[in-house]
Amino acid sequence: MKRACVLGTNLVRTKYLADIINTQTCASLQNLSLEQFRAHRVTFVGNIAGGRHMSSEAKRLCVDRMAAKKIGTHNGTFHCDEVLACFFLRQLPEYKDAEIVRTRDPALLAGCDIVVDVGGEFDPQRHRYDHHQRTFAETFHSLRPDKPWVTKLSSAGLVYLHFGRQLLAQLMQLKEDDKQLEILYDKLYENFVEEVDAVDNGISQCEGEARYAISTMLSARVGHLNPCWNSKSQDTEEGFKKALALVGDEFLDRLDFYKSSWLPARQVVEEAVNERYKVDPSGQVMELSQGGCPWKEHLFALEKELQVETPIKYVLYSDQNGQWRVQCVPAGLNTFQSRLPLLEEWRGIRDDELSALSGIEGCVFVHASGFIGGNKTREGALEMARRTLQAAAKSSANGDC
Repeated sequence: MKRACVLGTNLVRTKYLADIINTQTCASLQNLSLEQFRAHRVTFVGNIAGGRHMSSEAKRLCVDRMAAKKIGTHNGTFHCDEVLACFFLRQLPEYKDAEIVRTRDPALLAGCDIVVDVGGEFDPQRHRYDHHQRTFAETFHSLRPDKPWVTKLSSAGLVYLHFGRQLLAQLMQLKEDDKQLEILYDKLYENFVEEVDAVDNGISQCEGEARYAISTMLSARVGHLNPCWNSKSQDTEEGFKKALALVGDEFLDRLDFYKSSWLPARQVVEEAVNERYKVDPSGQVMELSQGGCPWKEHLFALEKELQVETPIKYVLYSDQNGQWRVQCVPAGLNTFQSRLPLLEEWRGIRDDELSALSGIEGCVFVHASGFIGGNKTREGALEMARRTLQAAAKSSANGDC
């Protein structure tokens, strides 16, 4: 009877201690980086080995480890999609120290909190994200009709679709309703995750036989980390860990680029589009506040988003020498054809000869194809655009086009 009372008292004390630890340290631990977390874990293990007194934070880590989440995926040869899916999940607070269980055993998978790329089941309510079953044909568009992408999803795309906003909000310290977060969410799917989905599902970029092989893409580099077919050891665990680091570094590097370079460029272009009527009453000329800013991709997207009725024809910006450029907007993102090239009679002419021919002071050049011209001043570059617009309007009125 006495022993039972002691055991009962110890259980109560243990629960009370766990509650105290949870209350005192939960907030601080949530702010730990992965490296800091690992450092605390090492300290905790050292204290155990040395028999030293554990801090409350170490005790909290002990409790967390006992209740660690489990991410299930298949064992054997690994692929980019499930590696990327696992990386995504581990960036979330809920799964940041989750154990990755690599198995095909249904009993072991059943004990996992979330399963990706194995199990033959897609059920977001139960956190099951496989795409190999014959009945599976989901795309981003089919699950999210407001999104345009129709590539069949792999486990990477499924996890990104369901957790991507939370993932980016965590990594970028943004609120989930932030406009920038939505822009990045779309951009990273279209320019990173969709490729992984397509490769894993065997979807070609184009019809017919490819003219050349691409063997350096992310999925191929992940594949190369698997053991060679004739290696003595076929253990894939070490390779999987390397692949996890590889995809993580590449995704974070791409995210950093979009945050620090691509997104600021979009803001510059959006400002230029909104201010275009101050540059020229036609609304067909915009001016970039910073030369060298990549603008084409953003302009095409913003024209649709902002419902620009009259397409913009020219972009003005200063170059590194303090001179000005007037560049024609292309007819499409992947074409060299311009919406309205600079006047044909100016093309290939330079300096004083061009100034005399055009009647515009300070001319430097016009490219032989007419897609870009230069002038020593902003006013001169703008006048080159205006003269071309006027000539096009006159030609249209005379029925010459």
